[in-house]
Amino acid sequence: MPALHRAWICAILLCTASAFAQGVTLSARVAVVNGEPQGKAVEAGNVIIWLSPNDGPSPVSDKLPHARLTQRNKSFDPHLLVIPVGSVVEFPNRDPFFHNVFSLFEGKRFDLGLYEAGSTRQVTFSKPGISFIFCNIHAEMSAVIVALDTPYYGVSNQHGDVVIANVPAGQYTQRVWYEDALPEALNAMTKEITVSERSFTLGVLRITANRLPQSHKNKYGRDYDPPAPDNPAYQHP
Repeated sequence: MPALHRAWICAILLCTASAFAQGVTLSARVAVVNGEPQGKAVEAGNVIIWLSPNDGPSPVSDKLPHARLTQRNKSFDPHLLVIPVGSVVEFPNRDPFFHNVFSLFEGKRFDLGLYEAGSTRQVTFSKPGISFIFCNIHAEMSAVIVALDTPYYGVSNQHGDVVIANVPAGQYTQRVWYEDALPEALNAMTKEITVSERSFTLGVLRITANRLPQSHKNKYGRDYDPPAPDNPAYQHP
């Protein structure tokens, strides 16, 4: 066989092997309906789909992202943050008054204490889980941080489109999370899947958004005090 021919074949094999090693890109479509009898379609953003390998632990990246959950206009931005386990999340205060960020529920438990405008505190999310984030001063503030122990995940856009890139062939457990769905309904969506070089889609996932708004207590387990905008303790010094 001519040397040029052999080199051409080797190049094709190397490119094929490299593409396969990188894995395949999977897509999914999420359809969210409300809990009314007719099930009216609603915006389908912020649904998380992730795949956990069944044959061993997921690969761990040496370069974890330094994520940020900003406090601005008495709200958290973004409302939903999805991160790999081990990531550091910064909580900068961009409001002209104090905040006190805490999470005492699922996932990571922490209390950043009272800190002023222009300052930043941070937390390392060292284990997988769902952390509901609140402010001990402003009851209307809430956010969710989801720490995953797999790099194979995607978050739906407002149209319900999800993309999970570079998934190696193998057996996986597929899980789904959506803030406004009931936990038992999400658990029922967990299933085993097989990813191969011929895999392209995870299909259409239908979710019912019927969770009622949940009130929460402050970090001491008590009701929030009425807003006191003139209280100097909550203003920038």
